Amino acid sequence: MKGQNKEKMQALSPDSSSNPFDVLTEEVVLKILDYLDTDEYPSASKSFSLTCKAFYFIESRHRKTLKPLRTELLPRTLHRYPFVSHLDLSLCPRVDDSTLNVISSTWKATLHSINLSRSRFFTNDGLSSLFVNCSGLVEVDLSNGTELTDLAASAIAEAKNLERLKLARCKLITDMGIGCIAVGCRKLRLLSLKWCLRVGDLGVELIALKCKEIRSLDLSYLPITEKCVKSVLQLQHLEDLVLEGCHGIDDDGLSTLKQSCKSLKNVTHTGLSSLTNGAQQLQQLILAYGSVVSLKLPKVTSDIAKCLHTFSKLQSIKLDGCLITSSGIKAMASLHASIKELSFSKCLGVTDEGLSFLVQSHKELRKLDITCCRKITYTSIDSITNSCTSLSSLRMESCSLVPKEAFILIGARCSCLEELDATDNEIDDEGLKSISRCSKLSILKLGICTNISDEGLANVGSFCSMLTELDLYRSMAISDAGIAAVADGCPALEMINMAYNGKVTDNSLISLSKCLMLKALEIRGCPGVSSIGLSAIAVGCKQLTVLDVKKCFNINDNGMLPLAQFSQNLKQINLSYCSVTDVGLVALASLNRLQNMTILHLAGLTPNGLAAALLACRGLTKVKLHASFRPLLPQSFLQYMGAHGCVFHWRDKAFQKEMDPKGWKLHFGRSTEVP
Repeated sequence: MKGQNKEKMQALSPDSSSNPFDVLTEEVVLKILDYLDTDEYPSASKSFSLTCKAFYFIESRHRKTLKPLRTELLPRTLHRYPFVSHLDLSLCPRVDDSTLNVISSTWKATLHSINLSRSRFFTNDGLSSLFVNCSGLVEVDLSNGTELTDLAASAIAEAKNLERLKLARCKLITDMGIGCIAVGCRKLRLLSLKWCLRVGDLGVELIALKCKEIRSLDLSYLPITEKCVKSVLQLQHLEDLVLEGCHGIDDDGLSTLKQSCKSLKNVTHTGLSSLTNGAQQLQQLILAYGSVVSLKLPKVTSDIAKCLHTFSKLQSIKLDGCLITSSGIKAMASLHASIKELSFSKCLGVTDEGLSFLVQSHKELRKLDITCCRKITYTSIDSITNSCTSLSSLRMESCSLVPKEAFILIGARCSCLEELDATDNEIDDEGLKSISRCSKLSILKLGICTNISDEGLANVGSFCSMLTELDLYRSMAISDAGIAAVADGCPALEMINMAYNGKVTDNSLISLSKCLMLKALEIRGCPGVSSIGLSAIAVGCKQLTVLDVKKCFNINDNGMLPLAQFSQNLKQINLSYCSVTDVGLVALASLNRLQNMTILHLAGLTPNGLAAALLACRGLTKVKLHASFRPLLPQSFLQYMGAHGCVFHWRDKAFQKEMDPKGWKLHFGRSTEVP
């Protein structure tokens, strides 16, 4: 025994082995991989596998989730990763029957879920192979399958163990196909039929009759009536029911809610005045204005509010776009439930009196959305901040009557604030100084805030180290100094919008290049930036996925080359109006993850160069081009791109010479006339 212990101690000694991991069992190494396999460190597993042959082998056996960039990459991964259980093909626009056949034969014993929501070109034959061979499938997303028919639905019915199925926007599937699914998939717990326009009362009734385990059911925008409501509410385990945009259901149909369905937790619809009994477990009520078809605003009256008094577990109420009456908001104040979230975005009728009365009764409020509530003033903010000191999210875009002094109250009283949307408000540097006391702040939106400057932004950089998202759209007093303060003090920054800020130059981009977690950068309409600053971003911010440099006229091919070399995670780019030519566009073709490009009005772009670049971009799914290119590109080229899953969006938009068009002022309710 003593000899064995001595050998073990020698094995653990640094001098006894050049690789300390040799003493670890495979189980321990797999546990290490569990910690590495996170969104925070997307390349960690890959780096781990490249360490040595043993790690390469262990990582291949450990990986359970796979999200390939392109379909053609699948064959090389099939044998390397034999135990994949979750396959996400949402980045692969072209998935045909042969691909599904290979998948079903390779992972037939392990595959539990598959996402085909952005994929095309497969038919019911491929689906049948998938569901017959992969008997362990429990989750399938076939959303956006606009070409799938009832034959595909009959193939889905072969998945006897299916629990979660999403068919949103499968517009050719009818009641007959849904009936097949209902008969075959008795274990369904979640079903989304949103925008399945050919599914009516019969199909929904068949689901309710056969699929007794349903917990979540999304019937949004279906042409159904109150006829099927009674059947749906017989589902004993139903917790989440979405009926947004179902205009065939009125209050009479919803009155059946009082008869059954005691487990219901979520209801969404545009009329619930008769909801007086029934869903005792209701946690979230969405009475949002969800349809552009109806011209009549949903009205929230005292009758609707009073019917919620019995719901002691209600936590969230969303009334976006509704007409709020004074009696309705006062009735909500007397609810017995402890409301944690309220949303009055774009609601008419919200006043200081009503809102102040409401927040005094719900002091445990965590999230409040009063976007475009244009009647509220300092009085409301005083009441909100005085009553709801635990507020973590406050969205108050375009509250035009709220004065700058009100923002001092927010910082002084709401120390737990994590999100503030003050877009198009009167906030100034003093307000920002106060808000910077909120050390947990992670999302700050200050677009069109003309009263803030570098001085206020410096306070944010000094005290809000957890900031991940910053919007400075058209906050034109901000310059390089303010951006540098944020870059120095907010290392976790992931998104920044500096669009149409004329004082921003390359120095801002050089400062931001230190933010290693930066994923989204919008600098459209910033004439002071050039390829020099963009190159710094490319070298420093290797996690960059979204880039908008529209109307940055000084960005040219010299900026594209560093992007092509260092920005391997880039997925979306807008190059419109830049000085990029064929050379720069072809260079970007080396980015394997690039999916979405907008390239309008590039003077240096030719049809041949454009075609060469797009052909080389193997993963493209969406391209916005000026309509003038359409007759100049060969039809065979357009057909080839379409066959590989790339969709062209043609725009006949005239060249806009001005840097700061006035149309945005009208969008935000401002007059363009000088008084």
